[in-house]
Amino acid sequence: MSEKIRIGVIGLGVMGEQYTRIYQSHPLAEVVAICNRSPERLNTIGDKYDIRTRYTEVSEILNDETVDAVCIATPDFAHFEPVKAALNAGKHVLCEKPFTTELAEADELLRLSQSRPGQVLQVGFNHRWLSSYHHGYESIRRGEIGRPVAGYARKNDTIFVSTEMIDWAAKTTPIHFLGAHDIDMLRWFFGSEPAEVRAYGAKGVLQERGIDTYDLIQAQIKFESGAFATIESAWIYPNVFPTIVDSFIEVVGSQGHLHFDRKRESIEMSTKKQFTYPKVFLTAEVFGKLRGSFVECLSDFVDSIINATEAKVTAFDGRQVTAVLDAVSRSLVSGQTEKVAPFQAARESAVEA
Repeated sequence: MSEKIRIGVIGLGVMGEQYTRIYQSHPLAEVVAICNRSPERLNTIGDKYDIRTRYTEVSEILNDETVDAVCIATPDFAHFEPVKAALNAGKHVLCEKPFTTELAEADELLRLSQSRPGQVLQVGFNHRWLSSYHHGYESIRRGEIGRPVAGYARKNDTIFVSTEMIDWAAKTTPIHFLGAHDIDMLRWFFGSEPAEVRAYGAKGVLQERGIDTYDLIQAQIKFESGAFATIESAWIYPNVFPTIVDSFIEVVGSQGHLHFDRKRESIEMSTKKQFTYPKVFLTAEVFGKLRGSFVECLSDFVDSIINATEAKVTAFDGRQVTAVLDAVSRSLVSGQTEKVAPFQAARESAVEA
């Protein structure tokens, strides 16, 4: 392995470009190759970040021996095949959330990862690196709010996201695209595995625009500890809303509570054109470099490779979120409470204590 971890980025949408920019300025990593189906986008990003090695096929970048690790930044529904191929090619893998959209695929990737202990597989649930969320996690572990009893989380986007920012909204749902983060956070906070789910969904607004997916989903999750949480995910807020996403998490304990309101992210701003809450916590440009929790998530992936340590968010963590999403999907169809399918072989890898 070279002095720097040599990164290949697969998928060059909004997130893929972020990966590319961050790793190009990382002191211990560099992007040596990029991959995208669109040659035009491939060349735009390659020229912008001075990356000469460019591929249009995943197999090509995985056969490149100069690549130590890959970031899978393809759409929600397109993670399984490149992650599987990358593991089989001997690459370390950072996979965007959600891990997969199909439970059988998540199970297969988890088994494959467990059979390759020398390879790092991290799922990109970057909210765990937000300082406020991590402070809350540590407070819960210290028993400062007592036993977690209930939680509520919402992550609602403006309709710009589902109609303009991505062109594949019909192939996913708002809870896969947005709520996956909150499912991961509440499982992490509660320190307990999800047991069952009852979900409700609404359609109509996006269907009228030719996008056949849910406008909004609410799901109540019951955990093995007896705690329960409601997840709300929508992407039909009007575009006049002063931020692209309305994000909030609450944890109620037996002796206290935690509120995390990220709508404002500590700043509000008005100009002649608009009133807005700039998003600065996940990523923000400071002195010419991107910084924030997303950057730290990527940095810890590199640290895990260098130090040969387990990823901070493992394949099992990713699988458990997909298991909840699977139960949500089944509940939306059945109209009943659905059990979250366990993965018994991986129980020893349970939630970080």
